[in-house]
Amino acid sequence: MTAAPTTGAARASAVAGRLPSLTGLRWVAALLVFGFHVATMRIVAVPDYQAVVDWLFTLGLSGVEFFFILSGFVLVWSYRDGERRRTFLRRRLAKIYPNHLLMWVVVLLVGLWFADPVNGWAALGNLALVQAWNPTPGYFYSVNTVSWSLSCELFFYLCLPFVLPVLRRLRPAALWAVVVAAPLLIVALWPGQRLVPEESRWWFTQVFPLVRSLEFWMGVAAAELMRRGRWRGPGLTAASLLFVATWAVAAQWIRAELWAGLLAVAYLLVITAAADADVRGRRTPWRSRPMVWLGEVSFAFYLVHVFVMVTVLRLTGHYGVGLPGWWGPLAVLGFLVVNLVLAGALHRYVEMPMMRRLGPPRRARARSAPAAVTPAQVGPATARDGQVRPIEYAGRRDPA
Repeated sequence: MTAAPTTGAARASAVAGRLPSLTGLRWVAALLVFGFHVATMRIVAVPDYQAVVDWLFTLGLSGVEFFFILSGFVLVWSYRDGERRRTFLRRRLAKIYPNHLLMWVVVLLVGLWFADPVNGWAALGNLALVQAWNPTPGYFYSVNTVSWSLSCELFFYLCLPFVLPVLRRLRPAALWAVVVAAPLLIVALWPGQRLVPEESRWWFTQVFPLVRSLEFWMGVAAAELMRRGRWRGPGLTAASLLFVATWAVAAQWIRAELWAGLLAVAYLLVITAAADADVRGRRTPWRSRPMVWLGEVSFAFYLVHVFVMVTVLRLTGHYGVGLPGWWGPLAVLGFLVVNLVLAGALHRYVEMPMMRRLGPPRRARARSAPAAVTPAQVGPATARDGQVRPIEYAGRRDPA
């Protein structure tokens, strides 16, 4: 088959294949988590100022929920058909593990300098990214505390290559059932936690990889529906307004056991709307160069931000008591800038080089690289027998 001419449409489709708006949206999720930790650490000592931070980031913990949904969506959208499971896992580990390993070493060394006690088994579990499976206090939030989410992600990565071939054969109705059932199960798990010992309930609802995988599979099913051209949802403007309204209402009047499910739906609508806009070549506020860069460094930012804030506050004697007057808000801005600088360095000098070094060879990447989808190619043809026909991609045909 001859290559398509390099036209403006072809260039737009190449950009759409990368879904840059979803990269930009990663920064929004990272900022929500940052704000949540700023609030819970009480960095701002003045009650009136702290009240503003609490109001803005009451639901910031749900930024991790956004990450998990987004992860499921992006991995299915970009999955390389025919790729070996080992190669897929190698690519994912090359992305997350070098940063994790570096931060694991740094956090332990700083902890030794502070003479913090170290639980050897917890540290080893954290190193192997299995800590989220252990409900024992001091284990799942061990060493670099935020790395619990990487333990969940590793579980998702291990499962996806086995599940996706089955998922690709499911009818759209079954995929829609997953999308609808996931937020309902998230809500149902809150009363279900009464079956768990009280000391493990936070772990059960917030950390346990099996529970958190509901968000991941929600994104997976939505991506497969969009890949087949069967997704139906609002445009980006409507989805964004719906998200803002949901956030405002949930922060003020909705109980925690309900807002987790509501926000999962709101996040999914924004993600799918942004992806659809990219595929169709439409402009979005999330695909600008600054937003894409922020999204690219968001993983490193997430890994460093709690450690940096806790370490500085301990050194200055303000950990747990906050900073008085305007020093509190200024410290928050300072932490934001410092963490961004460190994240940029970590992304450039560790994450990217190690992805090239540890990832699959370039030839393997080229053979299995997914082709971009043009706006006209979104949505497969459906024959009279109801069977989905292959989608036409640039340069090849892939099964829908």
